[in-house]
Amino acid sequence: MDIVGWVIIVALFVVGMAGAVYPILPGALAIYAAFFVYGLFFSFEPFGFWFWAFQTLIVVVLFVADYVVNAWGVKKFGGSKASVVGSTIGILIGPFVIPAFGLLIGPFAGAVLGELVHGSSMERSLKVGWGAMVGLFTSTFVKVVLQLAMIVIFVIWLI
Repeated sequence: MDIVGWVIIVALFVVGMAGAVYPILPGALAIYAAFFVYGLFFSFEPFGFWFWAFQTLIVVVLFVADYVVNAWGVKKFGGSKASVVGSTIGILIGPFVIPAFGLLIGPFAGAVLGELVHGSSMERSLKVGWGAMVGLFTSTFVKVVLQLAMIVIFVIWLI
């Protein structure tokens, strides 16, 4: 049973890290679930208040940062609320509409379309689309770093 437990834990870590790049996957929640799997298969004993406090704080920061950093990228480049909404929709549906490149094109196209609907010029809309890309890459970097931190804290806590 130990092998099954570790296979599930590692699989959840892999899904979690993939979720940092592919937003349809659960990301931080999969990593968080791995801690419960460890507790169920082995023991919750190593995890005390501070472990759960750190991990929960990271998950909360990840959820807030995911939206805020993306919106920051759009706003930093002069985007309106419509372009923030368009970018968010593009992140969610882009990978399904254009499987290979939708994750990159979706937020860009969504922000550009949102800004055009808002009444901005094509030049300004393209600039805002670029801001959506900057926000996406920044958000992805932050997610990767924080989710790796969750896994490292888990490993350190067990040692």
